[in-house]
Amino acid sequence: MKNTHDMTDIARTRALLVLNQLALEKHHHLDRIITDLIDGADLALSMRDRGFLNMLIFGVVRWRGRLDWIIRLYSKTPLEKIDPNVLNILRLGLFQIFFLDRVPDSAAVNTSVELAKQTAPPWVVKFVNAILRTAIRQGDSLPYPSMEKNPADALSVLKSFPLWLIKRWLARFGQKNCENLCDAVNAIPPITVRCNTLKTTREELLENLTPDAERLSPAEDAPDGVLIINPAKPVHELSAFNNGWFQVQDEAAQLVTCLLAPCPHETVLDACAGLGGKTGHIAQMMNNTGRIIAADQDPGKLKLLESAMIRLGVKNVTARFCDFEKPERTLPEAPFDRILLDAPCSGLGVIRRNPDIKWDVARQNLIHFQKKQALLLENISFLVKPGGAIVYGVCSFEPEENEDVIDAFLNVHPNFEIDNQFSSPVFDIGRFVDKRGFFRTFPHIHGMDGFFAAVLKRVR
Repeated sequence: MKNTHDMTDIARTRALLVLNQLALEKHHHLDRIITDLIDGADLALSMRDRGFLNMLIFGVVRWRGRLDWIIRLYSKTPLEKIDPNVLNILRLGLFQIFFLDRVPDSAAVNTSVELAKQTAPPWVVKFVNAILRTAIRQGDSLPYPSMEKNPADALSVLKSFPLWLIKRWLARFGQKNCENLCDAVNAIPPITVRCNTLKTTREELLENLTPDAERLSPAEDAPDGVLIINPAKPVHELSAFNNGWFQVQDEAAQLVTCLLAPCPHETVLDACAGLGGKTGHIAQMMNNTGRIIAADQDPGKLKLLESAMIRLGVKNVTARFCDFEKPERTLPEAPFDRILLDAPCSGLGVIRRNPDIKWDVARQNLIHFQKKQALLLENISFLVKPGGAIVYGVCSFEPEENEDVIDAFLNVHPNFEIDNQFSSPVFDIGRFVDKRGFFRTFPHIHGMDGFFAAVLKRVR
């Protein structure tokens, strides 16, 4: 049996492997890499060690900007010329020194040096040792950029966000709100799930989960939401999960489906269904009646969606391969009563759960996402019946992907209008909707992911 020291070394080694793979696959999600390299490996880690592993991975990615600034401060070698493996070893060491009080500085240095010895020549090992020990000696007097002289640079370093994004948020929200937003995004979010009311009630789910979590609470706004703090085991190993009693889903995403307000016996299209998070919610709101077409252009996702629907006991969903980037006016189930378009987007609203999004340079190209969103909205608009509604939603609060898409669509579609007369809202909608009827959530205001949605009613 391996001792605790061995297992924490395994955690550090595996964290380095994940970070190195993320550097190679710049446009792939961290979650997928973790699934491949950790969930798919027989590491036999305790929950404590798995928690430490996750803390290392997500912590380094979340605070990469500040960690790299420190490395630049002490390294004579430009950051871009440091071997990626060595760079990630430095990041791991510095993260433990500056952010993990439970790890002694000496342990952070020694384990990092040992990691370097496995692949690097002696002079590089000395380089790693020197950077980390210098950071420890001078850590209380680091010359961070001045907030008074250059708030953009200061926030970029101190809050660990790319400068382009900080400049956008400063211009839009002002300095105080920008700071609050950064802090909310950097905070470790709770696991949020949606009770599957086809099988149980929220009260029964809370009672069932009580022995398996440090703390539970019903979500403040989503009527079926539950917040789980420090579960005793991975969520997918909980009996309530395997019994189909809940689906992992942020509260903001749950509220978007509430805006759709599907009714029993209707015909509904989930146009970009993905893994089926919102599909399952639509099904339970329809009491497993009517018909839902869950469409996506990724066959792999559709297979996982079908598996999820079986676990949830959903019987009114048909998975369908569709590429709505091409005009599609011949779906046999059309016209639909309601359509949900959960459009592909930059994902800048869900950075707190996916911190790797910060550092993906492709996310800067908001016009690229906007063009795809506009195309999808155009092509599905013909599939909703007169009097029916489309809910357009994205996990981003950037204007290019929000009101700009809606305004451009309405300019050429006079047969649609924004519907701000929300039917039978099941939550306090006034907290989230502006005068135009646009739905918005922000991490620093609402304590949930950042989303935008609009209900578009076809009036003729």
